[in-house]
Amino acid sequence: MKKLAFFLMGLLMLAACSEQTPFAYRGLPFTLSTTQLLDSMRARGFDIDSAASSQTTMVLANPAVRYRVLVAYSGDKLLAIQENYLLSTNDSTRRMWQQVRDGLEKELGEWPNCPILKDDHKVANFDATDGIISVTLENTYRPTMMVKYTPKSQR
Repeated sequence: MKKLAFFLMGLLMLAACSEQTPFAYRGLPFTLSTTQLLDSMRARGFDIDSAASSQTTMVLANPAVRYRVLVAYSGDKLLAIQENYLLSTNDSTRRMWQQVRDGLEKELGEWPNCPILKDDHKVANFDATDGIISVTLENTYRPTMMVKYTPKSQR
């Protein structure tokens, strides 16, 4: 009887550990409504940039971070979230791209698909549980880097 109880406990622990977490943006699941996401982002110090926002997109800014967040939504459903990094030089964007890529690789435990991997244009796509995370670097006249979170149901 004791062995059976340990066996059942082991199965329960295995099932609990193997559950996949829902696709999330920095800990905020994509199952949140638009208003819930906005409230959570405000609690993190972000404010709406009303001049850059529209009917289907919201731009959030926080002076304490080096990126702005663009949230695409339809009604109360989140469609995609994109971080646009504000960096000044090509070297700083290359370094930031590598740091973000390495962090996501470690967090997700997988290698990205890199369809473009040049010095000044790089793309790394991570296949998360039920979404795609894309890290893009484009160093042309003005250095740009973005990270986009898209649920697979929206692709």
